[in-house]
Amino acid sequence: IAHTYCEDVFGIVGENFTFPVKVDQKVVETIWKKNKDKVAEREGLNKPTYFGPFWNRSVLMEDGSLTILDLEKDDAGIYELQYWDSLKDHYLSFVLNVLDSLPEPKISCNISNRKLALNCAADFQRPLNYTWKLSNNPQSHEKQELSIPLEDIHTTLKATCIIKFSQMERSSEISLIQCLP
Repeated sequence: IAHTYCEDVFGIVGENFTFPVKVDQKVVETIWKKNKDKVAEREGLNKPTYFGPFWNRSVLMEDGSLTILDLEKDDAGIYELQYWDSLKDHYLSFVLNVLDSLPEPKISCNISNRKLALNCAADFQRPLNYTWKLSNNPQSHEKQELSIPLEDIHTTLKATCIIKFSQMERSSEISLIQCLP
């Protein structure tokens, strides 16, 4: 009996992407396909063979995982890993979504009710995780907006907004003195 498993995965244009394959047995034979076309294969200890646009921009590891170098929009699609562990065939499927690179987050600020309100925004195709860090405080704040009492702001205080998606992150920094009138 073959076990089929499907997972949505995300990569970013221009970056390297490795399919998250977790195999606990020794892999004897591996075949990767994209939309039913062969991408890479390996038998035993032989060198891997690569096909089509993947021959010079992919790496097949011994554990069966595949890395695509310099991801392109055209790499999006349904990928299937078929591997044999000397007992049975296994099948893993992945739907690879290729997204544009993360934008730099934009920070805006305004004052109301004796507090400085900071907002961090980034235009991206998927929901982002937002984190704030203040230069005088090791704690981070996991939200898109941050409010600071005006009396806590001094001339050297900086705030950094970090956006995250999957394994990627970008950040922007602002000196809080810029926000004061």
